[in-house]
Amino acid sequence: MSNKSISVSVTIMGKEYKIACEPQEQENLIRSSSELDAQMRKMRDSGKVSGAERIAVMAALNLSHELQTLKNQTPVLSQGWKECLANMMAKIENVLEKR
Repeated sequence: MSNKSISVSVTIMGKEYKIACEPQEQENLIRSSSELDAQMRKMRDSGKVSGAERIAVMAALNLSHELQTLKNQTPVLSQGWKECLANMMAKIENVLEKR
């Protein structure tokens, strides 16, 4: 982090936390904390998990799993886009050659 960090207040399950971040990361931090708060409240309200620490760990596990799933999908999606773009380029070149 640079020397120009700012302090951002976020609230998670009714508790306020002050977190230092760079100004350009403030919006992402607020969205992330809001998502974490929503996940934790959902778990608490389900009644299946009790205790703030256990709720936090389970929410972190769920979010980490989502992130890992997205990371695993990225190469497959990237390859699909590359193939699609290559096909489009071939079609464009074909059309231009016929002119």
